[in-house]
Amino acid sequence: MTKAEIVNEIAKGTGIEKATVQIVVESFMESVKESLSKGNPVYLRGFGSFIIKRRAEKAARNITKNTTMTIPAHDIPAFKPAKIFLNSVKK
Repeated sequence: MTKAEIVNEIAKGTGIEKATVQIVVESFMESVKESLSKGNPVYLRGFGSFIIKRRAEKAARNITKNTTMTIPAHDIPAFKPAKIFLNSVKK
């Protein structure tokens, strides 16, 4: 499902104009990005959590040059689904 399809579904389900729903969806995503960039997780009860995961330093190989390089430790955004959500998907 794309962002446009999400906007269409919400607009159809609520009767709110697509332009307004688009602004709300964009604002939600921006709020999540800002929170995660500050190191703060976002918890949505019954849905899941947007969190920051720490990736450890590791060695990698460049097969074209046949060299080894080190990838430094870094943070990445991740999503952890809530148990209710996970169970509804598993069936």
